[in-house]
Amino acid sequence: MATAHGGTSAGTSQTKRPRRTRGAAMPSPTPTAAHDLDLLRQMLLIRRFEERCVELYSAAAIRGFVHLYIGEEAVAVGVHQALDERDAVVSTYREHGHALARGVPPEAVMAEMHGKTTGCSHGRGGSMHLFDAGRRFYGGNAIVGGGLPLAAGLALAGRMRDESRVTCCFFGDGAFAEGEFHETANLAALWELPVLFVCENNLYAMGTALAREHAQTDLSLRAASYGMAAWAVDGMDVHAVEKAARGAVESMRAGNGPHFLEMRTYRFRAHSMYDPDRYRPKDEIEEWKRHDPVTGLADRMTASGLLDAAALEALNHEVTEEIDRAVLTAEQAPEEPAEDLLLHVTGRHEEAPS
Repeated sequence: MATAHGGTSAGTSQTKRPRRTRGAAMPSPTPTAAHDLDLLRQMLLIRRFEERCVELYSAAAIRGFVHLYIGEEAVAVGVHQALDERDAVVSTYREHGHALARGVPPEAVMAEMHGKTTGCSHGRGGSMHLFDAGRRFYGGNAIVGGGLPLAAGLALAGRMRDESRVTCCFFGDGAFAEGEFHETANLAALWELPVLFVCENNLYAMGTALAREHAQTDLSLRAASYGMAAWAVDGMDVHAVEKAARGAVESMRAGNGPHFLEMRTYRFRAHSMYDPDRYRPKDEIEEWKRHDPVTGLADRMTASGLLDAAALEALNHEVTEEIDRAVLTAEQAPEEPAEDLLLHVTGRHEEAPS
């Protein structure tokens, strides 16, 4: 697997290149049983939530486009260890894991999936438009790369208010090819904005392989050309992700401008529930599953004596019950009445300026 110092995984087309970095070192948090158990629980929550979404979608209980995060849980969970409540997070249309890691309650996310009024976007956004202003989680953006300029704006607003805030922007390798990334990266570097660019490189932009889209597949090397600190990380290892994110955020809070993390990860499911997934070799998928971030952490904890079979079973049961409650709550939540169709869409007469 790729590491913070380079390297590649079997079955990938990524190129081994030297990294260009500057800024603070990447300190590793002291591993404790409680911390690792919390990391495992968060990743399990995302995994079980996504698996339940598959069941509900197949039963037509939830509709529309659904993009699953299964396989990439270490990125969302690891990065969020470095962020706090003052920071802002901007996400993509594959954002269930980001929202849950940010602390958006499973009930609010599941209700949104069902289009209910108790959803985090009041049932109006669905899977691709999760939003929670109170937690500074600003989408959920259906447009590829659409969240990048928004992240720069949030970071600039924090700068103008003299707030020590970091804006974290998640996006995929497909968005790296969009003009929005290059424009935003250039501006963020030019103005030294505290934007943490987290590129979730899962090797496929929808159905297009990385090497078919990018002449230079080392995305961290390309990002470094904008004069920002940039390095690649093993996105299947939650500890490696946390270490890199903590180092980047610490450096950014010290005033060292934007940072770029290329998270080399892999989605185990197709691009979306509509996707027949005929563009990837089956053996490639199975090879990456050998590096499952959830079972990988559980195995390491078991080997070090921090976890046993009974504790893992209890944790799985606890998470499953939490998802069950979220589904039940969503199913019992009210639908939005037809008379509210234009609410939050057009202004009311009494709200119009005189």
